[in-house]
Amino acid sequence: MASFTAQDYQFWYNGEPIRILSGAIHYFRVVPEYWRDRLIKLKACGLNTVETYVPWNMHEPQEGQFDFDGIADLTGFVSLAGELGLHVIVRPSPYICAEWEFGGLPAWLLADPGMRLRCAHQPYLDKVDAYYDVLLPKLVPLLCTNGGPIIAMQIENEYGSYGNDTAYLTHLRDGMIRRGIDVLLFTSDGPEDFMLQGGMVPGVLETVNFGSRPDEAFAQLRRYQPDKPCMVMEFWNGWFDHWGEEHHTRDAANMAGVLDEIMKADASVNFYMFHGGTNFGFWNGANHHEAYEPTITSYDYDALLSESGEPTDKYYAAREVIGRYVRLPALELPAPIPRRAYGTVALAERARLFDSLDALSAPLQRACPEPMEAVGQATGFILYSTFVKGPRPSEQLIVQDVRDRAIVFADGRYAGTIERQSGGAGNAPVLIGIPADGVRLDILVENMGRINYGPRMLDRKGITEGVRLGNQFLYDWTIRPLPLDELSALRYELSRDSVSDDGPAFYRGTLCVEGQPCDTFLELEGWTKGVAWVNGFNLGRYWSRGPQRRLYVPGPLLRAGDNELVVFELHGTASAEVRLCDGPDLG
Repeated sequence: MASFTAQDYQFWYNGEPIRILSGAIHYFRVVPEYWRDRLIKLKACGLNTVETYVPWNMHEPQEGQFDFDGIADLTGFVSLAGELGLHVIVRPSPYICAEWEFGGLPAWLLADPGMRLRCAHQPYLDKVDAYYDVLLPKLVPLLCTNGGPIIAMQIENEYGSYGNDTAYLTHLRDGMIRRGIDVLLFTSDGPEDFMLQGGMVPGVLETVNFGSRPDEAFAQLRRYQPDKPCMVMEFWNGWFDHWGEEHHTRDAANMAGVLDEIMKADASVNFYMFHGGTNFGFWNGANHHEAYEPTITSYDYDALLSESGEPTDKYYAAREVIGRYVRLPALELPAPIPRRAYGTVALAERARLFDSLDALSAPLQRACPEPMEAVGQATGFILYSTFVKGPRPSEQLIVQDVRDRAIVFADGRYAGTIERQSGGAGNAPVLIGIPADGVRLDILVENMGRINYGPRMLDRKGITEGVRLGNQFLYDWTIRPLPLDELSALRYELSRDSVSDDGPAFYRGTLCVEGQPCDTFLELEGWTKGVAWVNGFNLGRYWSRGPQRRLYVPGPLLRAGDNELVVFELHGTASAEVRLCDGPDLG
C-alpha cells in the first residue's frame, strides 16, 4: 500500500516529495495490442505517470449494459501501466470533453426530454450513481492505497467553464468517497476567476489547464489555493482539427520553451496529449462556438507521439527539457512498428443503401420525424421517409432542425444536401416540386458527433422537430435507424460501372496481406464522404473536405491472407478503388 498527498506546496508519495511528470494516453483511442508500446515510450521520455479519461458512453452504450472488454478494458490498461512502473491518474468524470462524442456522456440520457446535464438534477444524478456503482468498484483494487498504481482521480472536468453547481460537485465527491475511492481527489479548470470559482470543491485539489503563460496561470491558481502544489493537468502541447480547417501544428521549440517555464516553477505537468490516437468509429465529438464544427477521425493532436505511435520532434524536445531537471537514463525505445504500402485495392462489389434497408434496420412508423435518441439510437445515420401527394408547385424543403447533415432524395433521385456545419451557410435551397402522382421523399441524416464542450451540449441528433414543404409540416413518417454497427447481412453484387453516382452505397473489396500484418493508411482519393471498415472494425469517417486525407489502419486489425474492406460512400466515387499507403496525410 502507498500514500499520495498534496500538502505544504508539494506532492508526497509514501512520505517522499515527488514531482508528477505525466502524459495523457486514452486507452479507448489506441488498439490494446499497442498499449504496451505507447506506455514504454511514455516512460522512456522521462515521465513517471500516465493519465487517462474514462468515457461513460463507451462503457455503458445502452442503459444498464456495460462493456469493459477489448479497447474498453480500462482495468487492463491501468494494470499494465502499473506493471511498467508508472503511476496512473484516472479521470472518470461523468463528463470528459476530450473532443469525444457528447463529451463521454451516453446518448441515451437524451431520451428523457426533460434531462438536464452536469448539475444536481436528480434524474441525471441517478444515472451517474448507477454507472458509478459498476465503474468505481473496478478501480478500488487498483488504488495506490490498495497496492495499485492509481494515485489520483478527478471529480469533474473543467466544470467552471460550464456551471457553478456546488451541490452537484459535492455529490460526485461524496459518491466517490462512499464507494471506496480514498486517493487524492482533484478538479481541473482554466485559470480564470469564474472558472476556478465554479469548478473548485471543498477538500479537493484544484489544478489548471493551459497551453502557454504558465507563470500567470499558476499565480492565479495560488490566489485561490495558496498552500498546495501547482499542477497543469492539461498542458496543451498541440491541438485537434475540425473538418474543413487547416491541420493544426505547434512548433516543438515553442512547446519546449513553455515546458521549461513549467519546470522552473517547480510545478507538476500532464502533457495533453502525449499520444492522441484515433477517433475510431463514430466516437468523434464536435464544438459549437459560432457554428457547429465536427472533429475529424484522427486525434493525432500534433502530440509527442504521432497518431500511429512514432516519436515526433516534440518527444525529443520534451525529453531534453525534462533531462535538465531529472536524471534520465540513456534513451531506449521499442523497435519501430512496421508500416507498409499495400497498394491499390479494387472495391468491385456494391450494395446500394436503398436496396439494403431491410438488412440493416427495421422500420418504425411515427407521425413526426423523431430524433435518434427517441428511437433508441446513439450514433450513425437515420433515414426518414414519407409520401407527399401532388400536384404542388416547387417549394423549399426545410428541415427543422437538421443534426447534422441531411441528404435529400425525391423518388430516389438526389435533390440536395442540408448541412448544420457553418450554420448552414453555403447550403443551396432544396426545392421540391410535386407532380400529380406524388413523390416519395427520403431524408438520410448523419450524426457527425455530439457537441462535447460548452453550453450547447443538449445535442439531439437526426431531425429534432419536423420537416416542412414551404410552411406546411409533413407527417406520417417511416423511420429507419442506421447505426451501421452490423453489416454482415448486406448482399453485394458485382458493380459493372467503374464510376458510381447513383446514391449512397456500400463498396467491398479484398486486401491480401502476405506475412505479418503492418500498419497502413487508407487513402480515399476520388471518394466524397463516408465511413470505412476493415474486417468489420469501423475505422471512422472520411471527407474530401479535409484536412485529413488518409485513415490510420493499425496492423492488429489486419490478418495474414484476405481482409475485407468496406466503404460506405454517400455521394459516389470517381473510381471504386482505394489505396493503402505507408504514411499519414493529415493535410
